[in-house]
Amino acid sequence: MQNRFIIHPSQVSLKAEIKNVIDNFDTFEDVLGQGDRNVIKIVDITNKKYTIKSFKVPNIINQVAYRFFRKSKAERSYTYANKLLDLGIDTPFPVAYDLYMTPFLFKKSYYVSEFVNCDLTYRELTTDFSISDYEEILRAFTRFTYTLHEKGIHFLDHSPGNTLIKREGNEYRFYLVDLNRMHFGKMDFDTRIKNFVKLTIHESMIKIMSNEYAKCTGEDENKIFNLMWKYTKEFQHKFYRKIRIKKRIFFWKKKYRAIPSESPI
Repeated sequence: MQNRFIIHPSQVSLKAEIKNVIDNFDTFEDVLGQGDRNVIKIVDITNKKYTIKSFKVPNIINQVAYRFFRKSKAERSYTYANKLLDLGIDTPFPVAYDLYMTPFLFKKSYYVSEFVNCDLTYRELTTDFSISDYEEILRAFTRFTYTLHEKGIHFLDHSPGNTLIKREGNEYRFYLVDLNRMHFGKMDFDTRIKNFVKLTIHESMIKIMSNEYAKCTGEDENKIFNLMWKYTKEFQHKFYRKIRIKKRIFFWKKKYRAIPSESPI
């Protein structure tokens, strides 16, 4: 099987250690996140923590596509992380990616980044309204999203689990994760507002974010709220309809036996 291993120039001294932990990925037990598609584990290398994301082997069509026509999710994650850092946007530092393929098919891939020990993620804001600085975080997050838009960063997976939050005194730092789906370029007003639709099902949160986004843009607050709430409800309707259809088709699969209570993550 062919292998392509790329490591960040600043991390070359760790090349052997990084490759070793990837090769022994299955032996590590500190799992940060495990879904139906991907697994993330935390590993220690020279007294520093790193995360390794193992991407599931794609279906046969995508095995061909990723082999010849498209960049893999691991490579895109690495490339986009470097681009975000160049643009002044925080994300866990990209260390390396590792690809495995046959002459005709793409197989396994891994993405390695530095571990960020965050205080919370945006997800907690959707479930715990008792957080002491709740509104301050939400407003700061909205300003952060505005900064993304101004820099031409369209984060297509702008959803509850994909922003890590660190408190630094009275300020907050936001780190984007799960980076493999992004577009870069000028965003029109409608696209900007639609970028909020995966973040919450709660009207109260939409009211705060629309108020803060209006302050950032100078646009009419009612206009922003009405569009943001409209697009959010439309997204939720499509999302749950899709889940219901999949439940009927794939009724034997565990992941479709219950409809989740929040937007996709």
